[in-house]
Amino acid sequence: MVSPVVDSEARLRHAVDTMREMSLQTDPQRMVKAYTERMRDLLPMEGFMSLSRRELQEPFYRVTRSSRWTKDVNPWKQKASLPLHKGGLLADLIYGDQPTIIDDLQVTPDDPAYDYLKDRRTLVAIPHFHQGKSLNMVIHLRNAPAAFDHSALPDLVLMSNLFGRATQNLVLSDELKRAYTSLDRELKAVAEIQRSLLPRVLPNIAGLDLACFYQTAHRAGGDYYDLFPLPNGEWGIFIADVSGHGTPAAVVMAITHSIAHAYPGPPSPPGKMLDFLNAKLCERYTPDTATFVTAFYGVFNPEKRTLHYACAGHNPPRLRHAGRISSLNHVAGLPLGIIPEETYGEAIQSLHAGDHLLFYTDGITETFSAEGDMYGLPRLDEVLINCEGGASEAVQCILDSVRKFAGTRAPDDDQTLLAAKIL
Repeated sequence: MVSPVVDSEARLRHAVDTMREMSLQTDPQRMVKAYTERMRDLLPMEGFMSLSRRELQEPFYRVTRSSRWTKDVNPWKQKASLPLHKGGLLADLIYGDQPTIIDDLQVTPDDPAYDYLKDRRTLVAIPHFHQGKSLNMVIHLRNAPAAFDHSALPDLVLMSNLFGRATQNLVLSDELKRAYTSLDRELKAVAEIQRSLLPRVLPNIAGLDLACFYQTAHRAGGDYYDLFPLPNGEWGIFIADVSGHGTPAAVVMAITHSIAHAYPGPPSPPGKMLDFLNAKLCERYTPDTATFVTAFYGVFNPEKRTLHYACAGHNPPRLRHAGRISSLNHVAGLPLGIIPEETYGEAIQSLHAGDHLLFYTDGITETFSAEGDMYGLPRLDEVLINCEGGASEAVQCILDSVRKFAGTRAPDDDQTLLAAKIL
């Protein structure tokens, strides 16, 4: 066989141009067409076919392409319309797992591939291997006998298989993109449902100026905050953080929300509320998943200016009073969902006009910089002590500080802030 591209420089230019064109392709169907046209310059042929035995048992195979077809068929998107054949020469070739040249092709009319191979005298079969088996095969056809150079077969097998792998990678990339788009659409729906469980607007609470910030590290997350109206003008303030990230944490967050709102009667006192949550989580949801929930629940009394609280392994809120920062850490307990028998003690904190309370999740203090340093509690306290104004200003000051510290690094965890200034 004498190639139209005869000199090595011209062949090199052709190879470079071909690879450059292939690298621009994003659709496997167009890529195959472009490659076929390029190969005609190097490998003259009067006909071609491609076969597949994927998901089939011997001796069945499908014809996925043919130069005799008058309509363009996309084998990846129109699989159901591909002709299915049984036995014959092409079945022997594709299940034989070997490259083959037939110099004097003779096909009888009873062969399933007769209509594809009639009038052809030379056939070259190139298996495309996947996990050691010829799951696909390319057939080159010439009208004249002995029209292929046997010495070119090794290079043809190598080149054709490399192109086949590249095409398959493009197919997988497209499938992955579509799967990711579908998954992302579902995760957006999960995130919207999750956000609907949070307070739509912060309530007007006598004696408190409130502000909040909520951001998940992924589409959905495990942070949760809530406010419960109680008898006699009191309000329950709840903040929680589910272990883990993403959708699994969001599911447990939704369960925690459901249990909290199923509490029989007003959710007070705070220790009993955490007892109830812990018992229900341990009873049905967390034992088999190794999931737990840290939580802090306080009952604010605007008349007495007190916060009656209990804590289940959560970051104690920060209290700014008279120019100093302290921690509401007088009681502690295990996170929810670990030990069914766990009970939660309570404490009462007196508050004064001008005090600041900051409820937060560890996604704030455990923010990392691009260099790998952690934001930490001292930085949070420094911002809180120096920030003037109300609750909104406190939240904004902290966010500005955290974002500046993180730089270009995206958050690794969900971040929640709930700031309250005592009026």
